[in-house]
Amino acid sequence: MSGKGLSGVMKIGVVSDTHSQKLPRQMLDDFKKVDLIIHAGDFCSADVLAQLQKLKEVKGVYGNMDEPELRRLFPRRQIIHCGGFSIGIFHGEGSPKTLLAGVKSEFQDAKVGCVIFGHSHQTMNAVMDNVLYFNPGSATDLVVAPFRSYGILKIGKNITGTIIKVK
Repeated sequence: MSGKGLSGVMKIGVVSDTHSQKLPRQMLDDFKKVDLIIHAGDFCSADVLAQLQKLKEVKGVYGNMDEPELRRLFPRRQIIHCGGFSIGIFHGEGSPKTLLAGVKSEFQDAKVGCVIFGHSHQTMNAVMDNVLYFNPGSATDLVVAPFRSYGILKIGKNITGTIIKVK
């Protein structure tokens, strides 16, 4: 998948843990301007997927709260190729304290430039061992997350991520 825009940069909208809640207008407007949307699981209903698919192609994985229909549509984990990079996608599981270790172990034998994950509702945008670990947080959670958020990845000569707080 290339999809690089006129600037030579591919933009990917990244969201996770939407939990069947109303998607923020700010995020939907931003996602109209991306080349691809990645959802890192816990859609919780196919309605969320349908809403995102009206904007762009959606890649993703299922999360621990997803209904059987979504588990049939998406794998537990996957690797996609964008702009010369491999991107691992995995929802995550278990305690927030062990989440990152579990995510890393899912892709320990893969050559990925970025790993997108969710589950904790806590953002992460950090490079470790030359891999970008990117958790967009939750675009809809007002209980566990410190703020509602989503992300944008830019892929050119490298991969960079930006966490965007919902206003």
